[in-house]
Amino acid sequence: MATTVRHTVVQIPAAPLGPENPLPALRPMDEVHRLDPADRTDLPADMARQIGYAPLRTVLPVRVLDGYRRERVPTALDALVIENERVRATVLPGLGGRLYSLVHKPTGRELLYRNPVFQPAAFGLAGAWFSGGVEWNLGATGHAAHTCAPLHAARVPAPDGGEMLRLWEWERLRDLPFQVDLWLPADSDFLYVGVRVRNPHDRTVPAYWWSNIAVPETPDTRVLAPADAAWHFGYTATLGHVPVPHAADGTDVTYTTRAEHAADYFFDIRGDDRRWIAALDGDGRGLVHTSTDTLRGRKLFLWGRGPGGRRWQEWLTEPGTGGYLEIQAGLARTQLEHIPMPAESEFSWLEAYGPLAADPAAVHGPDWSAARAEAAGRLETALPRATVEAAYETWLAHADSDPKDVLATGSGWGALEAERGHHHLPGTPFPADTLGELQKPWLELLVAGVFPRPAADAPPGPCPVSPEWRELLESADTYPGNEWFRDYHLGIAQWAAGDRAQAVRSWQRSLAAHPSPWALRALAVAEAAEGETARAAQRYVEAYDSLRAGFLDRDRWTEDAAATARTVQRALTVEAVPVLLEAARPADAARLLDHPAAGRDTPLDDGHLRLLRARTALAQNDPTRARAIFDHGFEVADLREGAESLSDTWFAIAEALLSPHTPPDDTLRTQARTTHPLPPPYDFRMRPDPALS
Repeated sequence: MATTVRHTVVQIPAAPLGPENPLPALRPMDEVHRLDPADRTDLPADMARQIGYAPLRTVLPVRVLDGYRRERVPTALDALVIENERVRATVLPGLGGRLYSLVHKPTGRELLYRNPVFQPAAFGLAGAWFSGGVEWNLGATGHAAHTCAPLHAARVPAPDGGEMLRLWEWERLRDLPFQVDLWLPADSDFLYVGVRVRNPHDRTVPAYWWSNIAVPETPDTRVLAPADAAWHFGYTATLGHVPVPHAADGTDVTYTTRAEHAADYFFDIRGDDRRWIAALDGDGRGLVHTSTDTLRGRKLFLWGRGPGGRRWQEWLTEPGTGGYLEIQAGLARTQLEHIPMPAESEFSWLEAYGPLAADPAAVHGPDWSAARAEAAGRLETALPRATVEAAYETWLAHADSDPKDVLATGSGWGALEAERGHHHLPGTPFPADTLGELQKPWLELLVAGVFPRPAADAPPGPCPVSPEWRELLESADTYPGNEWFRDYHLGIAQWAAGDRAQAVRSWQRSLAAHPSPWALRALAVAEAAEGETARAAQRYVEAYDSLRAGFLDRDRWTEDAAATARTVQRALTVEAVPVLLEAARPADAARLLDHPAAGRDTPLDDGHLRLLRARTALAQNDPTRARAIFDHGFEVADLREGAESLSDTWFAIAEALLSPHTPPDDTLRTQARTTHPLPPPYDFRMRPDPALS
């Protein structure tokens, strides 16, 4: 059977992604994988330097995708299949190019964890993320901003003369075009994946890549890699060097269901040892991943057997469908690091994914060295290291091949950047016909030097923020009376660059020229970032009132306009209420929450807003009403990874019910946890409870 690339559909229950958050992502990153600078002093010098190098301040220019919910409906997802006589690989080009399934046909084994549902959750840098398969993470620490976005896809000739699937896009957080080429050599049990990331700019850019592989987890699944130690990172935000396989308490962490809490283990592979990682079941069978040496790091992520980890697994898939773990491969030793990528350079490597069968007695024996030697030997027999190196060199000669048969289309942002920079990127074209409505205002600025007028009755669209676009904004002409709109966007670009003082001045000019909820909200974010909570709260109230006057309170609505208005209303409410509560203004928080939704007679209502109503009731000294909201039940669809807002609010309510007029102390906190245990549906804790430590 010749290797083919063809269209298909994947039929699964899926939650619609919903609209993007219309407010630009100005707020500081809420990323859990951070390390305090004081904790870097004992790390290797190069690791400490790369951990401190160019962390993201925000996810600008990307918009956050948080409009999904948890109601799933039967859905046909567009998919592409690469297949030879031994392996069938299925890719979802509309969802970050996710490798959804990898089936070894002679044994009928699914080598990946194939999620039976599509359920977004707030694990991504830009919000929505979903579990399962293999995810291509480029950009910065965390799950890629494009993980739920469409990629370009096309057939190209494979190095062996067959067909190859090429995926490509322009990664917007770091302004880097990338490509992922997937093919199956004839008679091969291994899927080859060639990856190339290019820096077309005249400046050094921080680079980051991790291929995130979800595999089925059973009590006897063991993860193996060629290392005796690992860098351990837990949700207590500390990084430490630990022995493998046994942790300090004697737990063998290579069996992922034996650990209590979620954690990352970055294997410390030394010297020129071959880079590989495998997850093998009780029979010694499973998936192995290997690569050329550029892809240096290997990681194990486990959820742990604690209630929080189990709850997250149910949340991301369906109860009773089996759990999963992740094995990963990346450019650096840990995911906390970014690597300087010189101007006009590229990084490239080859990965291979396939089945491995090893002696279970050796794999699961007490001798860790023998276990990993058994896996390494079987891998060398199945796919020699020299074969992978040779395949990489052969593929690299084909990496510039022009796509001839387009199978899927990504965004228009790459075309805009290619036009602005006059970039010539062989193998990854960004044609002008992919430019869409979101890019048209910026094309006008680029071609005519004039900043466009705002759209009537709509929030401002996305804004490019690179240094080159900032320069264009600074020198742009405007239509009469339109200076406020240019200054608003200029402030966003300045904020993204870390020039906060200039951003505030731009927003203040915008506000003076034309009061708008957009500039007021931007200034509220700036005040909050400076710790000026009271002033930020006042700005949020003014922004909401401005939104009401100019956007929400009207008698006639079209269905589309009302839906857009409700999206803006929810986004501003969700952002403003926590600041109002911190500023001791619960009455204003309640007013925002209780205001009728645009085009409706009743307030907005979803799980996140119910949590905010419970917090507001607690702030109004009404823990009984707050508890009733929890007792009625709700789900926060966009709950962030590592967030403890549900458990924190529950126990704060419990403490107030036990002792309404007494500030909580350690005794009261312990009593609250004993008399009011957290119900399992609300338990997403990924670390030990600090109150019980």
